[in-house]
Amino acid sequence: MAGLFQVLWGEGRGKFKQAAVLNGTDKEPLIIPIKDKSEMTQNICTRPWAVDWNGDGNLDLVVGNFAGSFYVFDGKGNGKFAPKPQALMTGAGETLKIKGHHGDPFAVDWDGDGDLDLLSGSSEGGVQWAENTAGRGKVPALKQFTSLIKPGQRFESGELVNEQDLTGPTQSTRVWADDVNGDGKLDIFVGDDVTLVSLAKGVTKKEYEKKYEKWKKALTEVSKERSEAKTDKEREAAQKRTTELYDQRKEFMHEDATGYVWLYRQK
Repeated sequence: MAGLFQVLWGEGRGKFKQAAVLNGTDKEPLIIPIKDKSEMTQNICTRPWAVDWNGDGNLDLVVGNFAGSFYVFDGKGNGKFAPKPQALMTGAGETLKIKGHHGDPFAVDWDGDGDLDLLSGSSEGGVQWAENTAGRGKVPALKQFTSLIKPGQRFESGELVNEQDLTGPTQSTRVWADDVNGDGKLDIFVGDDVTLVSLAKGVTKKEYEKKYEKWKKALTEVSKERSEAKTDKEREAAQKRTTELYDQRKEFMHEDATGYVWLYRQK
């Protein structure tokens, strides 16, 4: 994630130029403006989506951000965009925002009524949908996001998790809609992020539970030390101890940070 957008200009025959920062018509990098550091999550962008959002024949740039809201940079044609974006609002004048963080815009006519709706993944998992009520050829008027695919089961820190425990996309989801089986209906791919947790070799479940509780207590203590540290030396010592504690986890658990792609076929 970053505040800037990168573009790989095509050179033909499947070749591309090196990635370059995408600038606005003012020749400055496109970026969501913020007032101060307290709004920093609003200009950490997650996914840009190029689409003719307002129906003027030019590609616009609909972007999500870490905060879970959305902006659109108005396209001026020939790969150029207005330097200042507009926040996407609902038809009722509310800020369009997903439940959770990491807005993941995918513009598509989901309900088949001729206008562009907006799908999004979320830090909370699952898939959310903002319905467009404007009608074909009009500037979108979106409803607030609602759940389209519910998140899968969430797991507590330290909980043993294997593939058989997974019931659906868990967290940090990313979406793509397409007609996978050629039946004329849009299906949805959902990618997620999950950590599988199993016992370290030679460790029994009873031993694991005892060791994990001891580890968790130690982490609570060092977290308190870090928050109460008054000098850089004290903070560095607490951070070093925290790093050491996380390294110790491999003594009693095996963690596999991974993710899965789920396919939902529309009925």
